[in-house]
Amino acid sequence: MKNKTFPLKPSWEKSFGKRPKTYCRSQTRIIANPGLVIKVLGRKKIIVFLAYFVLVAVAMLNLANYKWAKESHTCSPQVKDNVSFQNRPNFHLLSKAPQTRKRQLVYILTTWRSGSSFFGELFNQNPGAFFLYEPMWHIWQKLYPGDALSLQGAERDMLSALYRCDFSVFQLYNTQLGKNLTTLEIFGALFNKVICSYPLCLFYRKDVVGMVDDKLCKKCPPQSLQALEEQCLKYDTIVIKGVRILDINVLAPLLEDPSLNLKVIHLVRDPRAMAHSRIRSKLGLVRENLQVIKSRNPKIRHFPIADLKHKANKDISDYYAIGALEVICEHVSKTLKTVLSSPSWLKGKYMMVRYEDLVENPVSTLKRVYQFVNLTASRNMEAFVVYMTNGHSNSAQPFQVSPRNATMAASTWRTLLTFQQIRQVEDYCRHAMSVLGYVHVRSLWEAKNLSKSLLTSPKV
Repeated sequence: MKNKTFPLKPSWEKSFGKRPKTYCRSQTRIIANPGLVIKVLGRKKIIVFLAYFVLVAVAMLNLANYKWAKESHTCSPQVKDNVSFQNRPNFHLLSKAPQTRKRQLVYILTTWRSGSSFFGELFNQNPGAFFLYEPMWHIWQKLYPGDALSLQGAERDMLSALYRCDFSVFQLYNTQLGKNLTTLEIFGALFNKVICSYPLCLFYRKDVVGMVDDKLCKKCPPQSLQALEEQCLKYDTIVIKGVRILDINVLAPLLEDPSLNLKVIHLVRDPRAMAHSRIRSKLGLVRENLQVIKSRNPKIRHFPIADLKHKANKDISDYYAIGALEVICEHVSKTLKTVLSSPSWLKGKYMMVRYEDLVENPVSTLKRVYQFVNLTASRNMEAFVVYMTNGHSNSAQPFQVSPRNATMAASTWRTLLTFQQIRQVEDYCRHAMSVLGYVHVRSLWEAKNLSKSLLTSPKV
């Protein structure tokens, strides 16, 4: 009996009793091995579980980082320097919260015919300063014939708004009802370097020192006050010149305001020179003179000394021009008494400038003024102030700024005022003149003797 040979069965046939099906696709054989499949599926579960765990961990980290970033952004302005940030990852990569820019605000405290138009040009021409000329004029026009003292509070409120570059306050005193003011309708606009320069106007550039031509500025397109506000916000120094704040104590709330960084430059001039200039420009100051005279203190009211020459001409406008100095000098005296008492709210925020010192030493005075308000006197500005005080213009227009021999102009009163007028002004302004270093004269001859200086060192 022959031995039969039995072919060996594959292992899978032993286990399952039949041959597994094979599937072919693209010359590739895949054998459905259940044991192998179970192993593969087991590994996939582990991989899926691990992937799920990683996704959950990443999501939790992102959520935690979002909450921290939101909280730190909200509270960043209140964070103090001594707070520890050791537990905050990658803190050095975070940008710091922007700091509020600290502007230097300046008010030029002065009065009519004190050389303030020229002094204001030192800031109007400075490329880094935003300058406004006599904005409170609008209040006096709208509320005429209100007396000067009754308007002081409204003037302070206007300044508070303007120093924050809020020019909507102008609309409150718009004399043209139903019409919105434009840049060209603000008082002094045709001489304002910002309004007449790019980008509000194409005729001039703010960074180029030089007077502007009002006839050319009239051709500038009128812009909205919002456009002027946008320009105001670009400057670190805002300067306002005004002649209608009579006493520095009116500005005390603004000087004490921690949100404002306000300094006051007190521009003064010999009252006798102001009297002469006021007489020359009396027709342009009739309304202002009346409003100031209405503020006289009735308890100490004085009347101008009769001058036979002017009485014969029956011209009482001269008396109004000089009579207004009684009120003006009274409040200058109050300002000086406050300064001499050294209140805490004025410490480091007050500077007195005499017009006579400016025209005698223009460059050194310019540097001293700029240093006080944190500006730099460029060579162009130095050349400008020298040119403006040593020119040869004989313009008869009292409100026009032009290059002239300022030293000679400062002493013109000594040859043109009568002795009666000199005595009257000295009587009105005795205390102020003594503190500011202006010497009284004893005769008309002494006044006309131009070789004799009438200046001494001021007490402030």
